Order: sequence, then C-alpha cells, then structure tokens
Amino acid sequence: MTYSIVAQCRKTGQYGVSVATYSPNVGARCPLVVPRMGAASVQAVANPQLIHVAARLVAAGLAAEKIVAEILSSDPYPESRQVAVVDVYGRAYAATGARNASWAGHHVGAGYACAGNVLAGAHVVTAMATAFEASESEVLAERLVRAVEAGRDAGGQPEGQNSAALLVSGEHSFPIVDLRVELHDAPEAELRRLWNWYAPMVPYYLQRAYTPEVPRWWQWRMEHVPGWTARHLLKKA
Repeated sequence: MTYSIVAQCRKTGQYGVSVATYSPNVGARCPLVVPRMGAASVQAVANPQLIHVAARLVAAGLAAEKIVAEILSSDPYPESRQVAVVDVYGRAYAATGARNASWAGHHVGAGYACAGNVLAGAHVVTAMATAFEASESEVLAERLVRAVEAGRDAGGQPEGQNSAALLVSGEHSFPIVDLRVELHDAPEAELRRLWNWYAPMVPYYLQRAYTPEVPRWWQWRMEHVPGWTARHLLKKA
C-alpha cells in the first residue's frame, strides 16, 4: 500500500527516494540509497531483508534490470513484491508482482522510476512522473517531494496515508537528507513542512560533520536563513 519514486539527479549525481504509504515506519522498511551508486525502493508486502540484498547489488555496480531480477530471485514470494531501482549509470527499472493489490504498477523514465500499489489508479504514478520531470531546475530532494505530493493530489491510496520518508545522498558516505514522518494524518504535508525547514540547513549539517567548531544550529540559522530569528525558538519554549 505504497507509492514511491527513486531517482538520480543528472546534474549533481545525487540519488534519492521519496515514499508515502498507509502503513507506519515506511522510511525504515522500503527506501535505500547507496551514495554515488544508486537507489531503490522495495515495497508492497515489504521485506526489510531484501533491502540488504539490494544494497549489496547496488554497491556492486550492477545494471538496474539485473539488480531487480536478483532481488526478486532471492525471495520466495516475488509476486508479492514491488521493486524500483536507479543504478550507477542513471538507468532505471521497476517490477510489479502479479499479487500486488490493484491498482498496482510503475512508470519508468530517464533516470527515475515511480511505483505504487493499492492506488486510486494508473494516473497516480503518471502524475508523479509529470511532477518530477517538470521540476528539473530544482534540487533532487525538492523534486522527490513534489512527486509524492502529486501522487497524493492525484488520489494516492483510497485508504489514505500514515507515513512518509525522504532519503537523498550526494558525494558523502552518509545521507544529506533523511527525513521521516510516522503515524500522521497528512504525512506528505508534514514531509513538506520538514523539508522546507531542513532545506537551508543541508550545508550546515555537512559543514558540521567535518568542522565541529561551527556554531550551534540555531545560531547558524539566524545568520544564514533570511527572516529566521530568535523568536522562532521562543515559540518552541
């Protein structure tokens, strides 16, 4: 009961996944990003063990179609899975098992793949693809969030959604964005709120990882984010 997008940014080489679902804890069960190598989402009846399989295959530099085939061949219930991958070459591939509940399917484009199951219809993944392609001038994380929002606005899942996640890697060995929403009535909207807050902080957290002497986050934010002042801290007190 999930819809997701996996993608590569051609300009920066970043890889990322954004996903929303009716079930809780989707960020820990479905998305995978291997820095500089690729990204995947293993969903439907999610099997977290397959994430480890996918990580090894993506890190080995295999082609997307081969990665998907190997993931499914390693599992006794491939017809209950849905897998989408973008590889080190920027090529995407996806597969939807025959036992995925309707509507289930995927859309593969240049450097990305959208996939979903238990959706309102094929137009959900089409809307996601359109939103992603139309936002090429934006950073990858923003494009991924827009794609998930478009899926929601196109009808998403009839049951609604409860969790969402955004995972993006760049040139570093750790994710540059890793945001999760759990048990929320509007997880896509909450993911948008979190991303809007976090977006200007990406340079800060990268800098802080290598230079511990940088100011505390709220000091840095007051210096670098227009309109953000100490009064925002007072609202949280």
